[in-house]
Amino acid sequence: MKAPCELDVDEARLDAVSRRLEQRCLEPEDYELLKVVINTVGYLRRVIMEKGHSIQRLLRMIFGAHTEKTDSVVPGRTPPGGHAHPVTTRKKKRKGHGRRGVGAYWGAGTACVSHQRLAPGDVCPDCGKGKLFDTARPAVLLRLVAQPPIAGTVFKLQKLRCALCGKIHGATPPPEAGAEKVAPNVAVMLAILRYGYGLPMNRIEQMQEDYGVPLPAGTQWELIREHARELAPILQEYERQAASGEVLHNDDTTARILELEKHIRQTRAEATAGEKPRTGIFTTGIIAQCKQHMIALFKSGRQHAGENLQDVLNNRPNNLPPPIQMSDGLSRNKPASTSTIQANCNAHGRRGFVAIADDFPQECTRVLETMRQVYAFDAHARRNALSDEQRLLFHQKHSAPLLNGPDGLKPWLESLFNSRQVEPNSSMGKAINYVLKRWNKLTLFLSHPGAPLDNNIAERILKTAIRHRNNSLFYRTQNGAHVGDLFMSLIVTCRMARVNPFDYLSTLRRFSQRLRDGPSQWMPWNYKTTAAALSGN
Repeated sequence: MKAPCELDVDEARLDAVSRRLEQRCLEPEDYELLKVVINTVGYLRRVIMEKGHSIQRLLRMIFGAHTEKTDSVVPGRTPPGGHAHPVTTRKKKRKGHGRRGVGAYWGAGTACVSHQRLAPGDVCPDCGKGKLFDTARPAVLLRLVAQPPIAGTVFKLQKLRCALCGKIHGATPPPEAGAEKVAPNVAVMLAILRYGYGLPMNRIEQMQEDYGVPLPAGTQWELIREHARELAPILQEYERQAASGEVLHNDDTTARILELEKHIRQTRAEATAGEKPRTGIFTTGIIAQCKQHMIALFKSGRQHAGENLQDVLNNRPNNLPPPIQMSDGLSRNKPASTSTIQANCNAHGRRGFVAIADDFPQECTRVLETMRQVYAFDAHARRNALSDEQRLLFHQKHSAPLLNGPDGLKPWLESLFNSRQVEPNSSMGKAINYVLKRWNKLTLFLSHPGAPLDNNIAERILKTAIRHRNNSLFYRTQNGAHVGDLFMSLIVTCRMARVNPFDYLSTLRRFSQRLRDGPSQWMPWNYKTTAAALSGN
């Protein structure tokens, strides 16, 4: 039972089609929409009528699972060889638990306050004998204040006129007034609000209007566009270094670019009978693990994830070994070349069993419990900072028996088919087939050092693009999409490196003339050293 195409249409369009249907005057594009609606209704009817489908599962199919944790999917489960896990209740938090330490406010300024009356070396005012010394452990107070994202100051320069000759003598503007009306870091803040947090320009305009510092949307775009042109060299450096990564994650999500949608409509109208032109528009997220650093790249357009990854791999040095490429099982995520070691996402394989846990609780419990233990071993490797080779040996010792051993997961899944306990075309059979078909790619972490377990990191960074799409709805042009990709790439890379994106982009703007000379010196992990050296000169 194949799921229908995704129905991505607003209520206004459905109302318009309904009115045209009543008037018997449908337009050509209405027929395709009605076909999708009819297929969707028929699909839902078959799902409800099929034996074993519950309302809870139907809700999960429509809205997605609230959580995929094993304890929530199969509460009170009985793991292999063990006793049932009781449903745990949340413990009452102790007083003060959850408060952040001062160290968490690494972006806050620091002010050192000396004692108002005493100094090191003075006689103690209490005993009158001992001398005071600095404990080097000051008491710490934290003060948070609010301010508009973009503030303004009106400088009123006094003008004096001579009563005799009439000459005017004006006050000299202070240094903080600057040479231009808009400070360079205004474009930085706008770019972070727009592409880092998904605030549309009209909302930023309204917010600034409320604060009494108007900033029209048109002005915002002009400032952001100018800043994006300065950052072209650093984006090229991101792509160059990403091509040398040892592990590459990629995934994509749908995008809306009005300029491309218009071109697609024209192409479809001009297509000959039987010709099916490509209609998809995507935003691809790529994560490159380069030694100790992670680089994020976003690419929006008509190319899918595999094609965008291939563009990155085209710049890979020939002397490097093939990288590990992690993605889900979709064929469009694979690059055209065979120069990568394919790995597939265990979270996707596991998700098939989460969806049918209500119908096959015993079988799904074993699968989910086995994967829980494998993920626990991987978490242990991270906590103990094991190298890639040490992690491989650790998984081969502990995870391999659970997966490939005589009593492991793979032989057990195969036995369900061999003994005809599971129908291959059933929902359980499809979930098993998905895993067995990709078994070597799902278990690559048992044979190759550094191979990840899943592609969750790529899915997480795509939330930045999805948030922007949900709030702003679309890009108007391909150039606008490129600007968004540029800033998302830089901002998300800063987040993964735990670097302040505002400080990073502000520094790049301050030294924009130096970027072309050596962009590799302006990455999030070394830009402070480069800026300090130039400032010292």
